Amino acid sequence: MAEDSVVESSKSENESPTKEVLSASQQSCDGPGAVKSADSAALKMKAASASQSHPMHAQGGGDADCKPATNGLDNGLHDDASLPNGSTELPKAENGHGGPNSSANDTHSDTDRNSPVLNGHAEDVSSEDSDSKKDAVATNSEDLPSDDAVDDVDGDKAIRTESEGSETKKDSKVEDVIVIQDTAFTLKLVPPGCESFELQVSPQEMVQEIHQVLMDREDTCHRTCFSLQLDGNVLDNFAELKSVEGLKEGSVVKVVEEPYTVREARIHVRHVRDLLKSLDPSDAYNGVDCQSLSFLTTVLNDERKRNKSSDSVDCTPPEYLMPLSKERPLSNMQPVHKESRSPTCLKVLTVSGWNPPPGTRKMHGDLMYLYIMTMEGTSHHVTASTRGFYINQSTQEVFNPKPADQKHSSHSLIELLNKVSPVFKKNFAQLLKKRAQRHPFERVPTPFQVYTWMAPQMEHTIDSIRAEDAYTSRLGYEEHIPGQTRDWNEESQTTRELPRKNLPERLLRERAIFKVHSDFVAAATRGAMAVIDGNVMAINPGEDTKMQMFIWNNIFFSLGFDVKDHYKEFGGDAAALVAPSNDLQGVKAYNGVDIEGLFTLGTVVVDYRGYRITAQSIIPGILEREQEESVIYGSIDFGKTVVTSDKYKELLTKSAQQLKILPHKVVNHKQEEVEIFSSIECKGIKGNDGRHYILDLLRTFPPDINFLPIEGEELNEDVKALDFPRKHRHKLCCLRQELIEAFVEHQYMVFVRHAAVLLMQQQKPETETASKESNNNANQTESNIEEQKDDQKDDQKDDQKDDHNTAKTETSKEQDVILETPSHETNSEPETEEPKDKLNGLEESQEDGEKSTEDTLKDSLKDAANAVLAGKCPMLNGLDVTGIDQLAENISSVTEEAAKALTESQKKDIVDSGHKEVIAKAAKVAGSLSMTEFDIRFNPDIFSEGVTHADPDSEVFEREKRVVKDAARFLLVGQIPTFIRECLEHNLAPLDGLTLIEALHQRGINVRYLGVIATIVSTIPPLSYLHRLLVSEMIIRGAKHLFKTFMQGVGMVSLSAAISHFLNCFLGSLPNPQAPKADDEMTNGHGKKKRNKKKTGRLLTALGHDSIVWASLNPLEMWTNLKAEVNEYYHFKIECDSIDSAIETYNFQKVTLLREFCTKCGVQLLLRDYDLDAKHRAVFSENDIINVFPVVKHINPIASDAYNFFQSGQAKIQQVHLKEGYELINEALNLFNNVYGPMHPEIASCMRNLARLHYLMGEHPEALEMQQKAVMMSERCNGVDHPNTISEYMHLALYSFANGQVTSALKLMYRARYLTLVVCGEDHPEMAHFDSNIGLVLHGVGESDLALKFLERARETTLKYHGAKSLKAALSHHLVGRVYSSRGDFRTALRNEKEAYTIYREQFGEHHEKTKESSEFLRQLTQQAVNFQKTMNEIRKGNSRAAMHPIPFSLPSMSGVLDTLNMINGVFFIPISVKSKGLAKTSTTATTKIITADTEAPSDSKVESPGPSSGKASPTMETEGTTEKGEVLR
Repeated sequence: MAEDSVVESSKSENESPTKEVLSASQQSCDGPGAVKSADSAALKMKAASASQSHPMHAQGGGDADCKPATNGLDNGLHDDASLPNGSTELPKAENGHGGPNSSANDTHSDTDRNSPVLNGHAEDVSSEDSDSKKDAVATNSEDLPSDDAVDDVDGDKAIRTESEGSETKKDSKVEDVIVIQDTAFTLKLVPPGCESFELQVSPQEMVQEIHQVLMDREDTCHRTCFSLQLDGNVLDNFAELKSVEGLKEGSVVKVVEEPYTVREARIHVRHVRDLLKSLDPSDAYNGVDCQSLSFLTTVLNDERKRNKSSDSVDCTPPEYLMPLSKERPLSNMQPVHKESRSPTCLKVLTVSGWNPPPGTRKMHGDLMYLYIMTMEGTSHHVTASTRGFYINQSTQEVFNPKPADQKHSSHSLIELLNKVSPVFKKNFAQLLKKRAQRHPFERVPTPFQVYTWMAPQMEHTIDSIRAEDAYTSRLGYEEHIPGQTRDWNEESQTTRELPRKNLPERLLRERAIFKVHSDFVAAATRGAMAVIDGNVMAINPGEDTKMQMFIWNNIFFSLGFDVKDHYKEFGGDAAALVAPSNDLQGVKAYNGVDIEGLFTLGTVVVDYRGYRITAQSIIPGILEREQEESVIYGSIDFGKTVVTSDKYKELLTKSAQQLKILPHKVVNHKQEEVEIFSSIECKGIKGNDGRHYILDLLRTFPPDINFLPIEGEELNEDVKALDFPRKHRHKLCCLRQELIEAFVEHQYMVFVRHAAVLLMQQQKPETETASKESNNNANQTESNIEEQKDDQKDDQKDDQKDDHNTAKTETSKEQDVILETPSHETNSEPETEEPKDKLNGLEESQEDGEKSTEDTLKDSLKDAANAVLAGKCPMLNGLDVTGIDQLAENISSVTEEAAKALTESQKKDIVDSGHKEVIAKAAKVAGSLSMTEFDIRFNPDIFSEGVTHADPDSEVFEREKRVVKDAARFLLVGQIPTFIRECLEHNLAPLDGLTLIEALHQRGINVRYLGVIATIVSTIPPLSYLHRLLVSEMIIRGAKHLFKTFMQGVGMVSLSAAISHFLNCFLGSLPNPQAPKADDEMTNGHGKKKRNKKKTGRLLTALGHDSIVWASLNPLEMWTNLKAEVNEYYHFKIECDSIDSAIETYNFQKVTLLREFCTKCGVQLLLRDYDLDAKHRAVFSENDIINVFPVVKHINPIASDAYNFFQSGQAKIQQVHLKEGYELINEALNLFNNVYGPMHPEIASCMRNLARLHYLMGEHPEALEMQQKAVMMSERCNGVDHPNTISEYMHLALYSFANGQVTSALKLMYRARYLTLVVCGEDHPEMAHFDSNIGLVLHGVGESDLALKFLERARETTLKYHGAKSLKAALSHHLVGRVYSSRGDFRTALRNEKEAYTIYREQFGEHHEKTKESSEFLRQLTQQAVNFQKTMNEIRKGNSRAAMHPIPFSLPSMSGVLDTLNMINGVFFIPISVKSKGLAKTSTTATTKIITADTEAPSDSKVESPGPSSGKASPTMETEGTTEKGEVLR
């Protein structure tokens, strides 16, 4: 939809792409105006605020294939015509300074609060910034960690253990990195035919941005072809405003209509069509043009309308939302307003069949002809000429181009239609008004397409432009781009070559990379669908269908089948299917390392209609020569022939170091030793453009030996006890990058801790001899690794701030806690029970309340020391018992000293025999490859068949094998128990399959381990919800595997019938559903002959190559195959043979399974309420299948500088420097906007954090406004029923309540509860949190009966998942007791409060504030109960003077309810510590609030902390015990 904003470029259309990109970057990086604002979405926001209204549909530059240019950035770096007015300039963030309401002098002005400009301030960046990212960040290293420093295996991590740095340093990050912009000024714009207006602009902006503002303002939006003139001189569209001579404050700029060209006329027509369609949701339902759904406004609008009709607040939730209701209506998923329908302005607007104009008419200036039918029913043929539009005298039968009698002529088509059709004039005005009321976030395109799994039946209307788009995109032809097709490879590699020395350059580069990538993903997705739908001709049409390859729009497509037995040795088609995913992970890893001069291919993997298609950009010249000639590094036959080159050696040495790949020597077919720096399959090809490419990165990471049985290779006993190694269906199982990083981090901690203990020993000469002797014990290595774990966990907590803010450190911190099991004393003992016993222990410890951090630290260190003295660590036997406390206190400080000493001794080559010995011993314990330093790297080919290693019998080779085995073992005995422990402690509570798999992947756990986790979890009652989720995920994934095979046998004509039949067999209770009958239009009269009166008569007849096999599927066969599939793939036995027995056994709900299946397989259903339990008829018919959409995997480029700001902000918030944290996260928001455009999940994450900070600082209205944006963005980018969206709704409900909007708060809570019911059902720990919120608010508005239902349900769930003695249970009892007391039921209230009192007394003791509060409440209740009973007794006796005294209870105040809401949502009042000086300056209150678990990173970030969002349970009462001590975080 983007071409409409394209205006004729004044530049030549023949410049080369590379020059364009570089000139753009050059232009952008010169001087302070580094970050340009050509982002059309931003401009729309500006236009909206300029006209005091909101803008319409985003129209950033685009092309026929990749409409719209995602997030409004320029579409195609070398596309002159692709930005408004064809700028090659790259855009900047949505910034206040560019907008009319902001002032450049107010660096932190919150334009967000009063204008639709997206967010924050546009500090412009200057190229005088420091020369490298490190320098830019080094101004305050504690605030801005640099993430691209190469890991130095010896010293880097040791340095991390140093303390955080002086608190006295002033945080100068913003001032150091960002330079304040020039002052904005005001121009007066005079458009033809309407009133002039003023517009505030920034000197850095370009002239074309004013064009975009005009095209989006309500009164000028119908103009596309005009120029801007100052004193009669036309302004250059590409000029910066500051460079325009004579342009100053108050200058008058005239808008002058220009003559049309054919291209301009087409753009104008498209723009008019887009205006008419601007309120139509069909693009979002159909998943095109990066449109998606948002229902927040609908939910809130519904509220406002209801409030107008009556003053009373109706708080009653619908019946299906009540606790224990079994009803799950799906039609409420997408609430729709009748009023939201856009008024129809025209019946038909289409290109006339009289096009193109004949030569004679061209001579008269005719450009094209249109056919229009107005709402009144009159038809008009319109001529578009160079001067404008007029009605001609043609009819459908007769061509007469002369002007009609009325002689209506206008420069704009809209003006012409206003003259000829009164209905058009009235309805178009209404449409513009409605369009202006919509929030910009409801229309800005998302960076990647989001599909919805349910959609209403949309009316299909005539739309010639849509038809034209479909036709041109099918040809891979893009009309609005110079040269017609885009060279994706050239664009992608050119952006990577952009300079990146300072912040402006990095921002420009990252934005360019992201823009090209999002366009490439859109184009690749369209191409993949075209390939499967049969719209693209193969480049090898003579080959078998599965072997065919395709080129479309300069993208190469191949199918996921094993062609020419390439993967025969690795598992055939199963290996071919998984190879593209592995390759994508490899591309992601090498892109992350980002070595200059080393290039990867643009890669997208698409699953569509049962097929997997890999889309890749094309290396220049690769199609012109044989593969053997092209490859100058690596092997094309899995190791038989191996070649290398010096250039690749130089490039890959750098990447191998960061990816922990061990350079290794292999023997090639000529018996020569060749050193390679990657896996053997990785190929290096030098393209015709001279660039060095690497591809086939499917085995970048080491093999997962747990799923690769190899003769003669023995695994550890504890791994064998868990029934490993297991056979998998292919041999391409690899460990994930996250696991590798966590493992290396973990072993490094083992190394440092061990060295620390040894150094301590050296300081005690009397014990030296004993320890040396004991050091020779045979089993020392295994036991020592385990012994150090106790010590490690505590120091890791201390060092948390210094460690890299990535998932790996978070993970490693937890692992040590889990791995401290004593089971390694004797390695022969089976360890099957280990995780279970350990976890049961955890479960008990969870109920023991919480000790303060210091106590826990000391206790665990004492335990470690006790373990040492018990003889488990022979090295320390010499210490006497009195040394325990001293050892516990000293171990932390010694660790840091040890780390420094080790680093220094290694760097300076100090010849200290003591140090060398320490390092050697520690390195051995940590499993290091080198005995002189810590060195853990992996040889990815260590177990590869067909690879001949240079020295397979050496000790080093055995060590290399050991490292790979250790990493695989670490996954089983480290990461999986850690994950389960986090779930037990409620730091993690995944709601659905997506969040579950994300959580596993962040910890480096592969999906194939689902069965292992499910088996362990099945024995832990508090994790019954997780067990249910794990089993359902295996069943859905098994069904997806079957569905892929099933779909490959179905032709186009039977798609909807086949899919509905599959769903009936999978989820229907009907024992023998019949495949749908053939439609008459399909059969064409064939097959109507009488058949046998058997069931086959109802089967769909075959047409063309369609296979009838799919129709024979039945539920029994389906579930038999499903059980076999899950058993084979996940090694897990499902105890059921039909959907009904599955629901009975595992307590599934069908609607959850349906949602999971549709989202994973790309099926879109009709939006209606399905009777999923129907026993006598099929649930789904073919009319219920609306569409099939692609499931796309790709790499999300990262905005590195924005992450640094974000993570620094998180660190500041942890230290309670809220104001500084706010500034840093606000800056991160600007940088994210800069790179990603206005719409991205990570921007939503920033907004959520900023909203919370506003809330903490008492700025409730600002919190509400910011959170509304976060909700909308999450709906648009993640999906309307994504767990993150649900969590955003709950946050918004809290802020709404704090702003006094009680009914809105309830509506939002009901929406969150409804979505959770659909996503995972009622039986989930998160539901207790939601129900407590709802119950509290209902109690606050006097709905005690309703409140009780929710609060009692919340209590039940809390007792089930948190335990009867947990602090959450105490709070639940107290809340229920409060409601009973307000109803006058004092006995029940007493009973509940006694439960709460007992828990508080046991956890905290008699003198704790909480215990006293509860005791006081009990006393009051008892008093009231006694008084009440006395009065009742008097009345019974018939005492005439006895009267019911009013019982002294009342409804809780709103402030009281808010305080309790804050508590259960994890917000606490704490005294401000001395550390918080920064905050104290900004806050006059004696206390402030802090959210205990509020450090969430953007979705793809590797920072991970538990929090109420993203489906994680919020730590509420557990922290309460520590608040009196002023501790902020656990």
